Amino acid sequence: MLIPHFISVQAHRCIKALRTVQTEPAASQLYTTVNRRTCSSVSAPRITTHYTIHPRDQDSRWEGMEMERFADEADVVIVGGGPAGLSAAIRLKQLANKHGKELRVCLVEKASQIGAHTLSGACLEPSALTELFPDWKERGAPLNTPVTEDVFSILTEKHRIPVPMLPGLPMMNHGNYIVRLGNFVRWLGEQAEELGVEIYPGYAAAEVRYISFVVSVGIICIHFPFLSQDVFERGMELHAKVTLFGEGCHGHLAKQLYKCFNLRENCEPQTYAIGLKELWSIEEKKWRPGRVEHSVGWPLNRNTYGGSFLYHLNEGEPLVALGFVVGLDYNNPYLSPFREFQRWKHHPFVAPTLEGGQRIAYGARALNEGGLQSIPKLTFPGGILIGCSPGFMNVPKIKGTHTAMKSGMLAAEAIFPRVTAENSESETAGLHIPEYSDNLKKSWVWKELHSVRNIRPSFHNYFGLYGGMIYTGIFYWIFRGKEPWTLKHCGLDADQLKPAKDCTPIEYPKPDGKISFDLLSSVALSGTNHEGDQPPHLTLKDDSVPVARNLAIYDGPEQRFCPAGVYEYVPMETGDGMRLQINAQNCVHCKTCDIKDPSQNINWVVPEGGGGPAYNGM
Repeated sequence: MLIPHFISVQAHRCIKALRTVQTEPAASQLYTTVNRRTCSSVSAPRITTHYTIHPRDQDSRWEGMEMERFADEADVVIVGGGPAGLSAAIRLKQLANKHGKELRVCLVEKASQIGAHTLSGACLEPSALTELFPDWKERGAPLNTPVTEDVFSILTEKHRIPVPMLPGLPMMNHGNYIVRLGNFVRWLGEQAEELGVEIYPGYAAAEVRYISFVVSVGIICIHFPFLSQDVFERGMELHAKVTLFGEGCHGHLAKQLYKCFNLRENCEPQTYAIGLKELWSIEEKKWRPGRVEHSVGWPLNRNTYGGSFLYHLNEGEPLVALGFVVGLDYNNPYLSPFREFQRWKHHPFVAPTLEGGQRIAYGARALNEGGLQSIPKLTFPGGILIGCSPGFMNVPKIKGTHTAMKSGMLAAEAIFPRVTAENSESETAGLHIPEYSDNLKKSWVWKELHSVRNIRPSFHNYFGLYGGMIYTGIFYWIFRGKEPWTLKHCGLDADQLKPAKDCTPIEYPKPDGKISFDLLSSVALSGTNHEGDQPPHLTLKDDSVPVARNLAIYDGPEQRFCPAGVYEYVPMETGDGMRLQINAQNCVHCKTCDIKDPSQNINWVVPEGGGGPAYNGM
């Protein structure tokens, strides 16, 4: 097998040990693949060349290609090297070591390094970490900044209205730590490797295959994209009785599993937000380590959910992490989350902190905001969903790391006795472990999410933000979420946009290059890169839809909701109309396009492993 240049030395050793398995491409396989390209869309020009849209057996480019696979087996395979996946891996090995059992745990991560695709605020609640490693301080966990000051504000265009942080409110951060989550995840990876977990960064799990498909699914196999068409080698497989899917928000494989197993049959549609973040070095006289600031209000109107954060880190230099979150259920197609973020930084309460400073990093990601109502069925034969893939974020807290970690630990504890049982009926059949769901519902994760279940949907009222704050004050602060009803969300975020003719265009100020910046210079700070010789991972189900529907009805909202300048409408070379251009090399893997596209025509699939952003401690 040809090894891409970004694969680690450890992964090279793994490949040498692989057994070659000859497999025929199955008609029932679910496909996903690789990316980059500039595209056009008119009546018929072809944009999408990806094999998820154009099957290999109908595409002449694949004629004569060798389809031999390499395969390996493990007791447990984990997809995704974030807090949930790593916590699950660590807990499995802790249990194996405690009980003297041999257990092979393999974890694959699409980023070139563990933590390179991790982005969050982040203010970490250490409850799950303390359960996983009671001695985390002695182990050197990078929690260097305990919260010392909590500030919450409602912003108007020129002023700030302070809101008292009363004990018991979900935004209270006493006992929490400001962290750079990428650094924390990297530390978790180090702990996992010390325990014997096999970690393979640079492997993007692209497909799910189902073997021994009789009544239930057998072994779930993960396939990986290829290097390029000219030097194509079929992606490898990893086989396991149980595979944990911890891909993060709106996971590519999770989308396949939802459809295959109808996992979302009995829950509400997930609702999302986009979070944009920058890291700044500021003047030391303005630095207040441990200070946490949150705000709602301006520049968003009362009916657009969102808010900001600004955290003062204590990492040996005067750093602040700041960001802006916009709920993706907004209805004005002219809204640009990126430009709202840039505008917010000029508020009189925010700008003084940044003046004279230097921006050193930028990134963006989607967030699950559906809460308890939107959690799908979590188990199926051969697999389990953990972390932000199904969505355990506590929205009013703006925290999901602690719940993601706990979900991974609970999954490990449910898996371990089943996967190590010596009286297993079959060596190949995938294990179905409903005990995980049962244990989760008995845990503090479920209790926490149940208590805040109505806060996010309470904002869907005539008074918007202010009505939601009143509801939170009465039913959460006073009654602790014990009201006997559960509110519903408004449906898919993609269905919330109004036609452009019914909305007012938003005039955004030009960036000044000191506090606010343009999009492309921001993307440059994310370290994003994709190899050019791969099919675009931003696929369209129908190449004619962008111009015929999105541009015609919604004025091309993808060119505004994307935080990386991936989508733009440009004139046709012939001068007769517009075409969609997809700059896939800019993609920061936030998946907002897949979520917010009003036509649900964009399908985000994984690119070649190792591509994407290169966040350094974001």
